[in-house]
Amino acid sequence: MPLAVYILGLSVFALGTSEFMLSGLLPPIARDMDVSIPTAGLLISAFAIGMVVGAPLLAVVTLRMPRRATLIALISVFGLGQIAGALAPSYGVLFASRVVSALACAGFWAVGASVAVAMVPVTARARAMAVMIGGLSIANVLGVPAGAFLGENLGWRSAFWAVGAASAIALAGVVTLIRRIPAPERAPELRRELSVYGDRQVWLAVAITALAGGAVFCTFSYMAPLLTDVSGLPDGWVPAVLALFGVGALAGTTVGGRYADAHLFGVQLSGIAGSTVLLGVLALTASHAVAAIVLTFLLGFSAFYTAPALNARMFEVASAAPTLAAATATSSFNAGNTAGPWLGGRVIDAGFGFASTAWAGAAMAVVALALCAVAKRLHASRDPRRSRLVAASVPGQRTGKEEGIGAARVLEP
Repeated sequence: MPLAVYILGLSVFALGTSEFMLSGLLPPIARDMDVSIPTAGLLISAFAIGMVVGAPLLAVVTLRMPRRATLIALISVFGLGQIAGALAPSYGVLFASRVVSALACAGFWAVGASVAVAMVPVTARARAMAVMIGGLSIANVLGVPAGAFLGENLGWRSAFWAVGAASAIALAGVVTLIRRIPAPERAPELRRELSVYGDRQVWLAVAITALAGGAVFCTFSYMAPLLTDVSGLPDGWVPAVLALFGVGALAGTTVGGRYADAHLFGVQLSGIAGSTVLLGVLALTASHAVAAIVLTFLLGFSAFYTAPALNARMFEVASAAPTLAAATATSSFNAGNTAGPWLGGRVIDAGFGFASTAWAGAAMAVVALALCAVAKRLHASRDPRRSRLVAASVPGQRTGKEEGIGAARVLEP
């Protein structure tokens, strides 16, 4: 992996911490802002909505801009958004700061992912994405529980200040360590990139990604009150259990990234099926603290085990549009991160309790599993020779970018 890919992964740590840390901060934010926990949960959806809209929008706006300068600008705006959140005097201002931060985060993800994929052979795309997603996993291991700890002991605003500091470190890394990003062989063309949206496989990939991610985050977004109110754990246990989710996520990313390049559909189907079962079991056993703790770890594994394959699949079906492929993958994940917490909040408001969010998430996962089976069948029927062409394009040793370019041409429709 080129050094730039690892720097991008480290930058994603700051982005991911901000995106997910509210899972452990909802109770203190709700108290301070005088709103209900489901209303505070909309801050998670606000960030996700900003990601959904911002990824394709900023991908288009920055299509012909220098990649390095774009990354620097976006991480700077993101850091300023964290400062605005830390200083927010009202719920409305905090909500707006989350949207602005999300727009910058989305742009960084879209540009960063396209850069990471362009710097490696096509046979290593899932591994490159696993490095970036690894930043999210580490955010869940360290950043999210640290944010919950800060929120519990120093107030929730301290968590925003901490992410602002992490953003400054990420900015320094991009400025000093990413010296040059190679230009693509062919200049990006908006019309050519937009043409991929005529492929139903792209839309299937969008739906599968959104539903698979939303299924887990429908529950994870309300994990703190579930652990305290349903499982009966003390508040001080919440950061440690959220850290376990992150450990599972890191392990899942590592394993999924290792196998996804060779088994895209196998990883997707097994990971989504695993999430379905785990969510159902959590719904039935949430009142037992030990079961809730173990299942939190396993859910982190299943969700992030699937993520490299979902990303790589998007780049495969939208290979003619690498910039918008990255943006679309980002939007898809965050469409799920919008729909999941929203659905979870509606279930809670309906009086079914925090554990019922796991049933709602399981239902989303079942739909994702069915769509994945449809996508696999369409993939096989559209071009039965495709897998043999890909295999023929992969040399025994992956030694150069030229090999990846050759393989990419084989994959193009």
